[in-house]
Amino acid sequence: MTALLRYQAALLIGSHRWLPPVILYAAYLAVGVQTGGPILDSFGFAAAGLLPVAVWLTRICVTNEPPAARSCAAAATGPGRVHLACVLTATGAASLLALLGTAFVALSADPHSSVGRVPVPVPAATGAGLLTALACVLLGTAIGALCNWPVLRSPGAAIPAGLLAALVLSVVSASPANAAVSGLVTGSASGTISTPWLPLAATLPIAAAATAVACALSSRRT
Repeated sequence: MTALLRYQAALLIGSHRWLPPVILYAAYLAVGVQTGGPILDSFGFAAAGLLPVAVWLTRICVTNEPPAARSCAAAATGPGRVHLACVLTATGAASLLALLGTAFVALSADPHSSVGRVPVPVPAATGAGLLTALACVLLGTAIGALCNWPVLRSPGAAIPAGLLAALVLSVVSASPANAAVSGLVTGSASGTISTPWLPLAATLPIAAAATAVACALSSRRT
């Protein structure tokens, strides 16, 4: 699996298809995260943008390999393992963005509440912000796994489905990503840090199940 992950990472980097989502996320942070803005609000904003970016990166990784090369890799190691490496590569790339975005907010935001200037501990806020970002990454990975090949084989259906799912799960209160982000934003008024343990725990089985379904189908449809 290590060799497959290295191969998929090299394929992603060499394709340069990662540039549009990375540039978009950088622009999103530059526009939306104001220097000196409330730290918890900023962490929530930075995390929310990772959900569609993770969907995009997952699509890039699962469709990046030429069919002939994928067939060779699948013959050598199994279609399910190849697809798992694709999804894990996307998750790793999105998680790297989560780390960078969290670091950017921690260095540029104001460690106070949005009302009343209540001090907010930066280490605890940074931990909550990173966990929220990871929850959004995992949910985005799950969407990307279910809204692309081999689950949805037509790009005409896969791309709109992924965008719509990302939008819905960003705003619906039952979504773990929405719950994690809302916890930070709501707590910003009083300076209360809400660590999203439960939302993050909910995204883990969702992402695992979505990936398992996609990997199982890849074995049948390769």
